Amino acid sequence: MRGKRVVVTGMGAVSPFGEGVAAMYEGVRDNRCALTTLPEYKLEGLSCRVAGLVPPLQEKRIPRELRRSMSPMSIFSCLAAWEALTSAGLSTRPEQRMGVAVGSTVGSPTMLHEFFEMFLREHSVESMRSTVFFKVMSHTVAANVALACGCAGRTLAPAAACASGLMSLCLGYEAIAAGREEMMLCGGADEFHLLTSATFDRLGAASHIEDPDCASRPFDAERTGIVCGEGAGILLLESLESAQARNASILTEIRGAAISSSPGSIAQPDAAAIAGCMRRTLDDAGVQPQDVAYVNAHATATEFGDIAEGQAIEAVFGSSVPVSSFKGHLGHTMAASGALESILCIEMLQSSTYFPTRGLRNPDARCGNLNHMCEHLHKPSGLVLKNSFALGGCNCTIIFDRLSENSINVGKE
Repeated sequence: MRGKRVVVTGMGAVSPFGEGVAAMYEGVRDNRCALTTLPEYKLEGLSCRVAGLVPPLQEKRIPRELRRSMSPMSIFSCLAAWEALTSAGLSTRPEQRMGVAVGSTVGSPTMLHEFFEMFLREHSVESMRSTVFFKVMSHTVAANVALACGCAGRTLAPAAACASGLMSLCLGYEAIAAGREEMMLCGGADEFHLLTSATFDRLGAASHIEDPDCASRPFDAERTGIVCGEGAGILLLESLESAQARNASILTEIRGAAISSSPGSIAQPDAAAIAGCMRRTLDDAGVQPQDVAYVNAHATATEFGDIAEGQAIEAVFGSSVPVSSFKGHLGHTMAASGALESILCIEMLQSSTYFPTRGLRNPDARCGNLNHMCEHLHKPSGLVLKNSFALGGCNCTIIFDRLSENSINVGKE
């Protein structure tokens, strides 16, 4: 997209590895699995017994007047947003005007469950707390982040299921490139609920493996499906001029992004549409497929999803570019996945070391002839392309680039 150059100056994460970018990065770097066996529960017909759950947090650091309108996913997002601002050298309530783009799949499923359980039992709303609405509204996460961080710019809350987090980054990138905002807090969040796993169970897409260590195996011929998770990833996007003016440390530049639809089916992924989205991103960035050093796949360990994406990657890049997915480490953190995995991509780009797909032992040939990563790879140059896709035909792709001193003035008007 022509316009202002857009960079990332701060990142924050709450993931199944715990609070903080460092905890998540170290967990994936060390090839650990953050999945866990679900506690005992009563839900007939649910075969998935594993999830990626966020460990207990010190949520009382958030003042009660803010926390009272927050469900778990808003708490995750608030803590991640504060980490992002702090790492960017800003206060948790910066004086600069700032926009927000943070998506979630739905409003809080936990609070929706509690409300309808009470309503169907009592057939009354008299005992419903007034704060319930603020936890279940579709833009609850974005609104709570804006409130907690004092953001006076635009508030966007894309609800595109598993693509929500990356879609938020794309929208933030476009807003800054167009000169509509100077800074945007962008990302995604979700909280785990049994009905989330049940949805994928009914679609025949949830893993039935009871061992957390091997329940999620993207691209593997023996994979059995998705393992759902939770968390939040927040990135501070900023115009290059703004970052330079305040002498901020720049983590990466966003070179291009694209959002597209697959109109053929609401349930089945479309390899041609996915490939088209990646090509549009390359065009937006003004680069060629050979300029990309690594592709971070959405790859959720479902049969149709992995096959479609793998074939799309091969169609665009051939079989040479290294490819991996982090769903074996984190599970599928739903709306948070695109943001959390983008954070990992930026960390890897900075270190020039890329991490493999956990649990991949026997690649499924139907996923195309890909250069699957099975061990750490050191690659000092090149771009990183990140994919996210969702049911309903939502496709998002973004490209990150290391920003060198020599490149800061390139194309500067």
